[in-house]
Amino acid sequence: MEFNGYLYSLIGLLGLVIWSLHFFYVRKRPELILPKRASTKSNNATRGLLFLLGFIAWILITFSLSLPRKPIGFSKSSIEVNDIFFVVDVSRSMLANDFEPNRLEAAKRKIEEFVMLRPKDRIGIIIFSEKAFTLLPLSTDLKLIRQIIKEIRVGFLGSGTNIGDALGLAVGRGSQTLAKNKVVILLTDGVSNVGTMTPLQAAEMAKEANMKVYTIGVGGREDAQIPTGSAISGYYQNIPGGSIDFKTLEEISNITGAKAYLAESEESLKEVLLEIEKLERTEIEQSGKMIYEELYYNYLFIGVFLLLLVETLRLKLIREVV
Repeated sequence: MEFNGYLYSLIGLLGLVIWSLHFFYVRKRPELILPKRASTKSNNATRGLLFLLGFIAWILITFSLSLPRKPIGFSKSSIEVNDIFFVVDVSRSMLANDFEPNRLEAAKRKIEEFVMLRPKDRIGIIIFSEKAFTLLPLSTDLKLIRQIIKEIRVGFLGSGTNIGDALGLAVGRGSQTLAKNKVVILLTDGVSNVGTMTPLQAAEMAKEANMKVYTIGVGGREDAQIPTGSAISGYYQNIPGGSIDFKTLEEISNITGAKAYLAESEESLKEVLLEIEKLERTEIEQSGKMIYEELYYNYLFIGVFLLLLVETLRLKLIREVV
């Protein structure tokens, strides 16, 4: 047996003390004087019995307020869940102005909208340019996820586009989770040009880990430009390095049994993410939740019943002014 309300039991003890003081008329002046010939022996015996019953009643009430319960076993339940990693390109080309205000900020808005549609899923965020970095391990904390999405920025992971290592990092993290449905959503606007692992090698790893990789090529307009110099200089230049390697993105998705998309505007990016949002959900089993049988009801009922009986007998049997 376990107790879940020790502090509440103090209320019962306080009630017992107050009731006992009232029962014995402590600091109370008598209001009725009996004739000397009246016998008080029977009344004293009856009052003694009533006090004993009342004492037992308050002990039962006090015990019930400690919330006794008995563990009867563990429950097992299932929840629907996906593990989803967003792998986001943060190279300088993601500052291109063919989205408002740029590709990266538009992508962040749409990722946040996607996350809000799937509050049960575990979301992880990996960012990359020359290097890959886990910005957020898998989490279901929506407030934290939204905060981290706002922290995605260009500038501290070097220059270049390292798709292979970024995907490899996502696969390595996702391969250790319990969910059957593990998904990577890759958003990039460039061509993989650095790294120790090629994108197709990472795709093969994802396939072995039973992870789907949905790829989204962001942008594509030939006249898109990126800012150069300081943020307030107002100077722009054409994107160095060419356009999206959509052929490789298609191969990555095909290897893993997913799909590749090209999002040339913010609206098309939204439609792409909404389509991916229709992923089949899976279930993982949660165990370890203890089931209890609550016992306080019985003690509380008996205690209250006895107390009411005592007070009724005091009023009707020995005609005390309660």
